[in-house]
Amino acid sequence: MKTTLTSQTSASPAAPSSASVEGSKPVTKRLISLDAFRGWTMFWIVGGGAIMTGLQALGHNPVIDTIVYQLNHTPWQGLRYYDLIWPSFMLMTGMSLPFSYAKRSLTQTHREIFLRVARRALVLFLLGSIRESVNLKHPYLVELSSALQPIGIAYFCAFLLVRKSWRFQAAVGASILAGYALLLAFVPVPGVPAGSYQQGKNLVAAADIAVLGRTHEEGWGTVLSTIPTIATTILGLLIGELLRSNGPQKTKVRIMALAGVSCVVLGLAMDPIVPVIMKLWTTSYGLASAGWACLFFLVFYVVVDVCGYRKWTFQFVVIGMNAVTVYMGRTLVPLGRIVGIFTEGPAAVMGSFGPLFQAAALLVVEWLILYWMYKRKIFLAA
Repeated sequence: MKTTLTSQTSASPAAPSSASVEGSKPVTKRLISLDAFRGWTMFWIVGGGAIMTGLQALGHNPVIDTIVYQLNHTPWQGLRYYDLIWPSFMLMTGMSLPFSYAKRSLTQTHREIFLRVARRALVLFLLGSIRESVNLKHPYLVELSSALQPIGIAYFCAFLLVRKSWRFQAAVGASILAGYALLLAFVPVPGVPAGSYQQGKNLVAAADIAVLGRTHEEGWGTVLSTIPTIATTILGLLIGELLRSNGPQKTKVRIMALAGVSCVVLGLAMDPIVPVIMKLWTTSYGLASAGWACLFFLVFYVVVDVCGYRKWTFQFVVIGMNAVTVYMGRTLVPLGRIVGIFTEGPAAVMGSFGPLFQAAALLVVEWLILYWMYKRKIFLAA
């Protein structure tokens, strides 16, 4: 049993839900591309970024410098690759829902599936609480600037739409983004004019202070900005239904490409009016980031599931199948410190190669642990 981030993407034959593409039959083929994309995305969190920083320590060059730049969050306004990781997981959460629902519908009632989804959403929320409490060294029940809690909320909300038509799902997603944009544009609060997107002086930060009694020191929005993350998950839900349908692969590719490009263009076109700001999850950011995440997944889908080039994905699949284990493990288990006991000495005499050696050693150890779990079919349950 896998958690939301490692949700199952194989579906057994079943009657299509009402959200399925009309006149189609569900696909039973496992989406290796989704496992690989999940692992690729998590790779940059668990060690890919440190590897790039280690390479940069050997000497600067435009390629490595650009990659390292992209592997850091934008300070405030703008969009870098690292700003796409969270939306990518929101998208994948939605994509997995139609597959897992179709499979479980064979043996469970909708009510039973609903209760299971509610439990998993609650567990994800609590895991987010534990992770932040450990990181911050004091109890934090609600910390929505970390991915797990918003994913749990959006996962539950998207499930409520899983039996609706794709038109209804799309309308809900669009309404969320439009409503959120209007909220930030036209609702003032004391000391904050309507339409302010300044760091520390905006409606989202004011809502955090009013609801939670605090605001994130880096300017992250939490309570209000969790709402538009649901729209990204709904886009994933729509893509999942498309992929589960029995339509031609070329048609699926065209639709995903059109959706991705349209979201990116629309999001960037809004930027002069509604700035692209991840830490507020502005509507322009929600559109642009979801579009880019869709296009990145599309590359994996075309290469892996359409063209059939799969062998190279194994190292990422191993990571992707236990993404929650990795995400939680780096907080709860001081693996870096343990590995460092054995690598700090050699690294000290390696000069500029030292950081790269330490980063590579830690990544290898992490991967071997995940491989051991993968071979024994051990996955973090929720």
